[in-house]
Amino acid sequence: MVERQERRAVEPPSRDLEPEATLPTVRVRSPGFHTFIFRKMVMGPEPGPRPNDGDLVRVIDRDGVPLGFGLYNSKSQIPVRLISRGQEPPGPGFWESRIDEAVELRRRTLGLDEAGDAYRLVHAEGDGLSGLIVDKFGDVLSAEVFSLGVYQRIGPLMARLLDRAGAAEYRVHVDHRIAQAEMFAGRPVATEGAPEKVEIREHGVRYRVRFEGGHKTGFFCDQRDNRRGLARFCEGREVLDVCCYSGGFGLSALVNGGAKEVTGVDLDEKAVAMAKENANLNQVRMKLVHSDAFNYMRQMGADARAFGVVALDPPKLIGSRLEMDEGRKKYLDLNTLALGLVEPGGLLLTCSCSGLLPAEEFLGIVRSAARRAGRSARVLATTGAGPDHPVGLEDPEGGYLKAAWLLVGERQGRPPAVE
Repeated sequence: MVERQERRAVEPPSRDLEPEATLPTVRVRSPGFHTFIFRKMVMGPEPGPRPNDGDLVRVIDRDGVPLGFGLYNSKSQIPVRLISRGQEPPGPGFWESRIDEAVELRRRTLGLDEAGDAYRLVHAEGDGLSGLIVDKFGDVLSAEVFSLGVYQRIGPLMARLLDRAGAAEYRVHVDHRIAQAEMFAGRPVATEGAPEKVEIREHGVRYRVRFEGGHKTGFFCDQRDNRRGLARFCEGREVLDVCCYSGGFGLSALVNGGAKEVTGVDLDEKAVAMAKENANLNQVRMKLVHSDAFNYMRQMGADARAFGVVALDPPKLIGSRLEMDEGRKKYLDLNTLALGLVEPGGLLLTCSCSGLLPAEEFLGIVRSAARRAGRSARVLATTGAGPDHPVGLEDPEGGYLKAAWLLVGERQGRPPAVE
């Protein structure tokens, strides 16, 4: 179900998908096997046709050995994003074939239409389409672009996706930080009938997805399987959903899990309003609190509150390597506070969406938090995003989402205060 509003279409850039007959060549030092070729690895264009930003280029190593083909942007910290490897250049129908394979994986192989009408349709490097993610919400596609070369071709790419996915409208978002880093003026584009919000269903739970002002593509499809998994621990229990955004974990606990009571906490006032709207949509009661997660959990600890289940899903806390130390400390503090609020025998589901933080290190932080909180805990499982978020073996950052399921035991002494 969509809510439409009269609006004019914003025409997308529509560079031809067919590769040029003669491709410029770029020489690189030692790229390894990663899809991204960073600035320090690039020696420069070779004699011959000079590449313009957004062009498809041939990539060779310092000895002239062909490595593959990629999209070029001289102004980016990632001047080349590989889209294919080997000596043979992408031929006619290359982009269309990649899109068709991505859609086939979700609709036929994974059968995701049976679970609901919201899922990741294109997962960037995981689908061989570096610089593009697309989520499907009913008959609306919501895309986010990270690359100038992809942005220049977004019109025909989205047209192909509409056709193959059986969707009717699309919206394309370019994060201002990405546009600044890639040094291009990427404006949002949309079809004329693209709605401001849409209603979706996921494992029996209804959500309204708002595209204007929403995070990323509007909804976090990556947590779909984890939301469903949490429900089986919630029957008859009090549940705390920290950084709840639009209420995903809490609503699954109520609708599918039979939770006794759910409290959702978020610092974003708009997110709290969305969660309230979604609770009303599902005809369930959910206590919602507009508050900083640190402050709220400190207060709950001071009040000696305990919950049978705590879900902790903060926003990305490490966006660059410069933020590693501060981000690690925030994860440690959040998990220390959360562990202190779980009743003995209860569950903590703790998550990180910081791609720069390896899974092993995240689990180490959680282990340190348990010691700091004076709690024993056992890891029941570690999970990530669903199979609609495939990860290339050479691009491990695509597996950014990490989730640890902890069975929390008795308190072991009085924990120190978290500043």
